[in-house]
Amino acid sequence: MAKGLLVTYALWAVGGPAGLHHLYLGRDSHALLWMLTLGGGGLGWLWEFWKLPSFVAQANRTEGQRQSSGGRTPPLSLIRFVAQMIVGIYFGLVALISLSFMANFYIVGLPLAVGLGVLLVAAVGNQTSDFKNTLGAAFLTSPLFYGRPIAILPISLAASITAQKHRRYKASVGSETLSVRLYRLGLAYLAFTGPLAYSAFCNTAATLSYVAETLGSFLSWFSFFPLLGPLTESFLLLPYRVWRLLVGDPGFSSGYFREWEKLYEFVSSFHEENRQRAYQVLSLSEGATNEEIHQRYRQLVKIWHPDHNRHRTEEAQRHFLEIQAAYEVLSQPRKPRGSWR
Repeated sequence: MAKGLLVTYALWAVGGPAGLHHLYLGRDSHALLWMLTLGGGGLGWLWEFWKLPSFVAQANRTEGQRQSSGGRTPPLSLIRFVAQMIVGIYFGLVALISLSFMANFYIVGLPLAVGLGVLLVAAVGNQTSDFKNTLGAAFLTSPLFYGRPIAILPISLAASITAQKHRRYKASVGSETLSVRLYRLGLAYLAFTGPLAYSAFCNTAATLSYVAETLGSFLSWFSFFPLLGPLTESFLLLPYRVWRLLVGDPGFSSGYFREWEKLYEFVSSFHEENRQRAYQVLSLSEGATNEEIHQRYRQLVKIWHPDHNRHRTEEAQRHFLEIQAAYEVLSQPRKPRGSWR
């Protein structure tokens, strides 16, 4: 049955951030992506206003036309590559918040989450990528920064490059009933939101701590690139500014950023607690020099390395990860108050 452009625009306006128009057009991967990201933070939903006619035309193509494109390689898309990177990082951050308590999380859980995020973007539209190679690249990259949240970046980069290298058009398949498609989307949605909801409702305090720590780690990634700091802040504040414009209040005085300042104070408080806890883990006094921190880190790593404590592997691994985390916290430059405002 042919898809109508007016119906598509109506569904886009009513339930666009939830992906209803993509579900109507049979673009299930795109619908799931919008469900999990609320329309790409709202920006992707607004941007695709101009893309809907091409989406409808693609959905109305005959089966023979789809088959004819199966032997060719899709053109390289910078937008898709950047989206794969961003969604891979997003999936990694969500996994870090909700699943980091798992054993071997940085070897299994993190690369799996990042790789699935990259593959979801790769499967948008009439394209897809190789499942095994993309996940393989994610798993092979994960040990490079074992135990560190920054591992999300190289994992997402490696998986995105691999997904682009193995991109291809989807094979033509028979139509499925709406109930089957909704069932599959529901399972995928629950698999993503279930652990996060469980952590939020059953362990609220720890989840808030994870959120603050993860957001703080994300912001600190840009501490080595000062020019990216204001750009990142502008990007994070963009949805808030758009909302203020939509409600008819375009002014942007300092009072309108109280929510952002509260979030900043919340993250800063956890960062300060993490630094104090890191000094305790390394048995150092607050204000120790970088040389003292590095020297103490090397001493403790030699003492608690799992290979040197095979008679108490679990205890040694726990101390080893705590030492690595503490060293990473103290290695980051201390940003002055208000540096992210």
